[in-house]
Amino acid sequence: MDVTVVVPTFNEGANVPELVRRLGLALDGVAAEVLFVDDSRDDTPQVVEEVARTSVVPVRMIHRERPDGGLSGAVVEGLRSARGERVVVMDGDLQHPPEMVPVLLAAAADTGVDVVVASRYTGRGDAGGLDGWHRKAVSKVSGLLARSMFPLRLRNVTDPMTGFFVVRAGAVDAAALRPRGFKILLEILARQRLTVAEVPFVFGRRFAGTSKADVRNGTRYLMQLASLRFGRLSPFALIGASGAVANLVILAVLQQLGVHYLPAAVAANVLTIVGNFLLQERFVFGDLRAEGRFGVWGRFAQSFAFNGTEALVRTVFLWWIVERAVPHPELVQAGLILVAFMLRYVFLAQVVYRPRRTGRSSVSAPDELGVDGTRASS
Repeated sequence: MDVTVVVPTFNEGANVPELVRRLGLALDGVAAEVLFVDDSRDDTPQVVEEVARTSVVPVRMIHRERPDGGLSGAVVEGLRSARGERVVVMDGDLQHPPEMVPVLLAAAADTGVDVVVASRYTGRGDAGGLDGWHRKAVSKVSGLLARSMFPLRLRNVTDPMTGFFVVRAGAVDAAALRPRGFKILLEILARQRLTVAEVPFVFGRRFAGTSKADVRNGTRYLMQLASLRFGRLSPFALIGASGAVANLVILAVLQQLGVHYLPAAVAANVLTIVGNFLLQERFVFGDLRAEGRFGVWGRFAQSFAFNGTEALVRTVFLWWIVERAVPHPELVQAGLILVAFMLRYVFLAQVVYRPRRTGRSSVSAPDELGVDGTRASS
C-alpha cells in the first residue's frame, strides 16, 4: 500500500459519497486506501459502509465510541492504523479538494521531506472558504501565535493551522503525540524535528453540513499551545514581569521626587525597554540571534522602535484613563503593560528574531493544475 488517506469525521454523512467518488478519481492508478476515523453520533458510519461496497478505492472505517482527543485524536488513531507509506490527512467536508492529493504526493516524492503542508497562505493559496472575516482573522492570528511560540520548528510553515497535509508514516512517532482539539499538524511539527515543504491550495466551501468550530475549540487551541511549549514564553514572561515591576518602581520613585507622572512614565518606559532588550537577547532569544537578518544594533533599533511606539501609545492611554476615570497611575500602567505583553512577544519572535526559511520549503503546483487541484482552463 503506497498511500492511506485518513479522514476524521463527525456527523459528515452527507459529504462521504462525494468525497470518496472524487478521491477515487484523484487516486486512479495509485495503490491507496481511504480510512475514515469516525466519531459520529448520526448515520455517518452506515453511509461509509454503504459507500465502501461500491467504491473504486478501498475504504475502511474505525468507529470510536469514546472519541478521546477530538479530531486530533482521530487523526492519531488513523496514523497508527494506516497501511500506506505516505499518509494524507484531510477533512471530510470537501473544503480540502481531493484533486489536490496527487499534487501533495508528487511534492512529497520530489522533495523527500517528512511532511508536505497544503497552505492557504503561500503562493496562490487562499482561505476564501472560511466563513466570514472573523474566522479568517482568527485563522491568521492563531497561525501567527503558533509561529511565534515555535519559531524554529515552524520556520518553513506559513499555515500551521491547516488540517490538510501528507506525512511519511515512518517519520512520525504517534506515541509521542498528545492530541487535543483540532490542530494536529501543530502537534506533529512542534513535538518532533521534521523536514517540511508547502504547496499552496485554495480552501473551498463546505459541501454539506455545518462547521464544528466554536469558542470551546479556540480555548482548546490555547491550552494546546500552552502544553506544547511554555518554555520560550516563560523567561519572556519572567523578564517582562521584572521589567513591569521596575517600571512601576521607577514611576513611583520619580513621582516622589516631584516629577510629573507623564515624564516619569516616559523615563520608566525607556529604562525598562533597554533593560528588557538586554535580558531577552541573552535568556529568551539567544538561540535565534544568528538566525535573524540583523546584527545586535539592528535588533535593538527594531525592538526599541516598536516598544517605544507601543509605550507612547500606552502613555497616551494612561493619560486619558487617569484624567477621565481612574486617578491611580500605577494601577492603570500595570493593566496596560499586561495588555501589551503578548503583542510585544509576537513582534519580537516574528520580526526581530524571525528565523530564515531553509532550503526549498515551498513547492508550486504543476503548471497544468490550479491550486485547488483542478485542471486549468486553456
